[in-house]
Amino acid sequence: MDAADLLDPAYSIFLTEPSSEWTLDSLPGIRNRVHSSYKSSLTARCEQRWTHADAEHSAVRLCLYRPDPTTVESRTLPAILYLHGGGFVLGRPEMADDYLADLANDLQAVVVAPDYRLAPEHPFPALLEDCHTALNWLLSEKSALRVDSDRVVIMGHSAGGGLAAALALLVRDTSQYPIAGLVMVYPMLDHRTGSETAPTENPTTGLLSWGRDANQFCWRCLQASSDINDDRADLFSPALASDLQGLPPSFIGVGALDLFLEEDVAFALKLSRSGVAMELHVYPGVPHMFDQYPGAVTEQCERDVNKALRQMLAP
Repeated sequence: MDAADLLDPAYSIFLTEPSSEWTLDSLPGIRNRVHSSYKSSLTARCEQRWTHADAEHSAVRLCLYRPDPTTVESRTLPAILYLHGGGFVLGRPEMADDYLADLANDLQAVVVAPDYRLAPEHPFPALLEDCHTALNWLLSEKSALRVDSDRVVIMGHSAGGGLAAALALLVRDTSQYPIAGLVMVYPMLDHRTGSETAPTENPTTGLLSWGRDANQFCWRCLQASSDINDDRADLFSPALASDLQGLPPSFIGVGALDLFLEEDVAFALKLSRSGVAMELHVYPGVPHMFDQYPGAVTEQCERDVNKALRQMLAP
């Protein structure tokens, strides 16, 4: 299969993107290369906060974004808990610093982005626990942050989208908080994708940007020696959830050439069958992380995401 024949010409940069070998030995180098492209915590546009550490939970660093106070019109604001991508093994909130700062201003919302622990040093469920801790902090600080607790959306890209789905399932199962919406951009939901046990094999996906070997490496890092039993299988790999009833209104956007196309469409259909209000966009001719580059499809995706967020965050 020639990926060039299917790729939107505006995204031809993916044809020359260097490939990486994902191993435990190469991971530190990949992290250094990727993380060096982000802003530092000193130059980021966010406020730095920390959750409280106790005997059960480590403190989690948070990046807090608030709209320009001169533009705030209402007494209380909606909030977005944003979970960054990086295949569970790399990344930090600063990777989306400008995007999140602009999102806070555009939507007049408080945005909280946790710097969750990474695998393989901290396998499942450490990452999900940190995201849950961040959500607890956001809602416990609602008065100080002037947040309307009835207008909180969980959002994430890639692995962050998978964590967002898992967190929504956890919150649903514990009946802990009302979540106004769930926004997932090319979410990483199914640990079987790229393996021999994958439910489906699509020869047109995963040829550019993010491939099968990298995907399987990251899932192995997340699992490590953890025993993923039936009681928490869906929190590890949300695609395994048999029933999505009770999840909040959800948005999924994914490229037609993305390795995650099959799992994301399957999850969207499962949401629909479970009676969840669901919006699905499949963007033609683009692979994973297409929105990191300029183009008409990127602009369309941004409009779609912002529209969904505005609807979910509305009073």
